[in-house]
Amino acid sequence: MSKPFNDAFLKACRKEQTPHVPVWYMRQAGRYQPEYREIRKKYTFFEMSEIPEVCAEVTRLPVEQLGVDAAILFADIMTPLQHIGVDVEIRSGVGPVIDNPIRSEKDVERLTEIDPETHVATTLEAIRILNQQLSVPLIGFAGAPFTLASYMIEGGPSKNYHKTKAFMYAEPVAWKALMEKLGAMTISYLKAQVKAGAHAIQVFDSWVGALNEQDYQLYVAPIMHKIFQALKETGVPTIYFGIGTGHLLTEWNKLPVDVLGLDWRTSIQQARAKGINKALQGNLDPSLLLGPWEVIQERAKAILDQGMEQPGYIFNLGHGIFPDVPVENLQKLTAFIHEYTKR
Repeated sequence: MSKPFNDAFLKACRKEQTPHVPVWYMRQAGRYQPEYREIRKKYTFFEMSEIPEVCAEVTRLPVEQLGVDAAILFADIMTPLQHIGVDVEIRSGVGPVIDNPIRSEKDVERLTEIDPETHVATTLEAIRILNQQLSVPLIGFAGAPFTLASYMIEGGPSKNYHKTKAFMYAEPVAWKALMEKLGAMTISYLKAQVKAGAHAIQVFDSWVGALNEQDYQLYVAPIMHKIFQALKETGVPTIYFGIGTGHLLTEWNKLPVDVLGLDWRTSIQQARAKGINKALQGNLDPSLLLGPWEVIQERAKAILDQGMEQPGYIFNLGHGIFPDVPVENLQKLTAFIHEYTKR
């Protein structure tokens, strides 16, 4: 007999009453899991995400192991870029490295369009498989245009995003064209994920916190508005997340998005004090997961108390789980959240 579907996460996204505070963790499929490390020995990162059965297994594993209320598709924000003319490789210990970085308007012009049914067919097949296997919602995702552009212009990870900002300021026409192309790719990719069966969508704008509010308004907000407006047609909840973006929350609040993800620098109380009226997701510092259980529990409790003051709250970390985190800490934390917040 199949398990009943647990929709607490979807209800929280819509600011409805839930039986408990739902929880999932960014990077919940990853190297902290011994089972994941075993699978990783056999395949490259992209191979894992491109073999539907392996992708489904890796996505499902943390749901079974931790008891979380949502699964997030195992993929990378770079996945669609490979198919529009970006020469990208995920290098161990470095991250995405791009061998043909964007330097001019000509480089933007050579980018092609994505055809999801052809280019990411294996990803979509993994979503269809997971729909048969999961009893919790599946979150699809993509990288946001600014964050993708930062890799494409810098050629890889950056500490300061100087080249990205210089291109944005010096080449406004090329920048706008790049945002439009990446925006169209993101919309097409995410709509295909929903069509295949994703129940919600998270857009990762990991590095947009490098911008001030004025530059965000001018160079990024228009394309984010367009993306979330287009995703409204799918009827699934949408989440927007970035790191070090507390100063952008009032701008984000204007977007047609359902849930705002907070990193650990901005508390739920601080976000609500700014007049944020959307559902919130977050935001335990992932470093705390290396601390003693008493400290983890105390900090989680404080976050939950703030979150539960209003409907529309999902527990998560303020960024992704990293490899040194013990599985037991996440299992205990998930059980504690469910027990502590039972209505």
